[in-house]
Amino acid sequence: MITWHENQDLTAANSFGLPVFAEHFVQVNQLTELVEALEQAEAKQWPVLILGGGSNLVLQPALPGAVIGIAAAGIHLLADDGDNVIVEAGAGENWHQFVRHLLQLGLHGLENLALIPGTVGAAPVQNIGAYGVEIADCLHSVIAYDRHAKSVVQLMAAECQLSYRDSLFKSQQPGRYIIWRVRFNLSTTFAPKLHYGALNQYLSQQGQDQPTPEQLVAAVCSVRASKLPDPATLGNAGSFFENPRVDASVYQALKQQFPDLVAYPEKNGQYKLAAGWLIDQAGWKGHRNGGVGVYDKQALVLVNLGGAEFVELMALAGDISASVKQRFGVSLQMEPRVYP
Repeated sequence: MITWHENQDLTAANSFGLPVFAEHFVQVNQLTELVEALEQAEAKQWPVLILGGGSNLVLQPALPGAVIGIAAAGIHLLADDGDNVIVEAGAGENWHQFVRHLLQLGLHGLENLALIPGTVGAAPVQNIGAYGVEIADCLHSVIAYDRHAKSVVQLMAAECQLSYRDSLFKSQQPGRYIIWRVRFNLSTTFAPKLHYGALNQYLSQQGQDQPTPEQLVAAVCSVRASKLPDPATLGNAGSFFENPRVDASVYQALKQQFPDLVAYPEKNGQYKLAAGWLIDQAGWKGHRNGGVGVYDKQALVLVNLGGAEFVELMALAGDISASVKQRFGVSLQMEPRVYP
């Protein structure tokens, strides 16, 4: 039997640290508890927010209806042929701790994703990625509760429709599937991906051109910490804007006007522009406005300087977007989800 908590303070449950209160909150550890919570919420016609680590959310002060915290735990080895393994982890497992645990087990493929905040269950939703690796590279499948069919389903990687910072769960059918467990294809052989510039440069400076798995994870953590603030000390939601994609003609025109433009070619002929560079060039890095600001080491990150409010955060985001649009003619899209 689950117990709902009314007017629950979730300020500490969102990585930006915005003051937030949920009308009704419950944390679920078992699948039966999740089903019970959903049934009760639907019977009362409450809107439902599924909450993991709260690291990719911007929450308004009052959350109506139900907030269900996912705490599914456990890590299991499902298959092992000596070279390749399938590992399953509960959606509520801390992502970074999961990566560290795999390191101890000698299982490889996720090293470049170390220190990303959030939970295992949120990883496929956002198709998290960093330093040349993303979840799409190693996802096997997800075990999820289908709210339409009211049954547990397994969705293989291809069915999850993963793309850049997107998935079936985020934009195609949001709210339908609640991820309960995630399965990964991993390897017992360490084959590091070191082509990402900042990571490669750091390893070279350390004299680690052929790093061990432990050295690679340490390097990823160091590079990440040098650019992104720890949410525990400076509230943030990670990268606040997606890197915009433009056609080759737009890229060429921008490159001619701005020779230092930072962009990366895509397989489809488009170019991915570095949103952080655009924001920096528009003069926003280090900007402060009341309780919110732009991180002084990475313009892509908006931060809670203390006492930040939802309204002022969204106003700052809007001002930045308008500024970049005016200067470069490029539209920025927010990466975190705004709820409700």
